[in-house]
Amino acid sequence: MTDKEELQDSQHESGSTQKILVADDEASIRRILETRLKMVGYDVVVAEDGEEAVEVFNKTNPDLVVLDVMMPKMDGYGVTREIRRTSDVPIIILTALGDVSERITGLELGADDYVIKPFSPKELEARVKAVLRRTNNKEVVVPTGGKAVAKNVITTGSIKIDTARRQVYRKNERIRLTGMEFSLLELLVNNSGQAYSRNEILQHVWSYPADHRIDTRVVDVHISRLRSKLETDPTNPELILTARGIGYMFQRIN
Repeated sequence: MTDKEELQDSQHESGSTQKILVADDEASIRRILETRLKMVGYDVVVAEDGEEAVEVFNKTNPDLVVLDVMMPKMDGYGVTREIRRTSDVPIIILTALGDVSERITGLELGADDYVIKPFSPKELEARVKAVLRRTNNKEVVVPTGGKAVAKNVITTGSIKIDTARRQVYRKNERIRLTGMEFSLLELLVNNSGQAYSRNEILQHVWSYPADHRIDTRVVDVHISRLRSKLETDPTNPELILTARGIGYMFQRIN
C-alpha cells in the first residue's frame, strides 16, 4: 500500500481530513507544497506573510503548521509565539541551510521539528507524516526491549502523567506540553532508569531513520523545554537526568 493510500484509509476511518497551513512568502514554494500535500490527501490552506499566517490559523484551526522563518510583516518566530499563546498544534519550521541559530530559536519558541532549505517536497511530506502520527498517537511509546509502565497514570513526586489522555499535572494544575514534548516524556517515563542517546530519541520520537544525519540539538532543546516545565529547578534537574556520555533518562520509577 502506498503512503497516499495509507493516509486516505486512516482519514476515512477517522471521518476527517487533516488540515495543514503552509506559510511562506515565496509563491513557488507555497504552490509546490500545496499541490504535493493535497496529492497525498491533506487539506491545505496557505499564507504569504506572518500576519496572514496568524489570521488564517485562527480562522481555520489547522492540524499542523509549516512555517518559513523569514517572512514579511511578522517573521516565523513571531507567528510561533502567537500560536503558542493558545495552541499546542505541531509546527514545522523551514530554515536556511547554514543558519543553526534559526533552527535553535524556532525550537526554543515551541516548534516541533524543522526542515532545511533547499529541501525536497518528499522530505517535507515525510516530516509532516511523522509529526502528525506522533502528536496524534494515543498509544504508549515502547521501544524494542523497553518495558511499559502498566498504569495509565504515573505519579512521581508532585508530577502526574496521564498517558491515556496525554496530559501532565503538577498538584492538579495542568502543565501544557506540545505533542512532541509529551511523546518525548512518554518515551523516557515508560522506560525510566534507561538511558537513550540523542540519535535513539530521534528515531523513536521523531521517526528519523537510523542513518539520517540531523542536528541532534533538536533533542537538547526539547529536553530543555520539558525541564523548564516539569522541574522545580531546571538547572539542577531531578526528573529528566543527563546520562553522561550517552544522552538522557528519566529517574527510575519504582
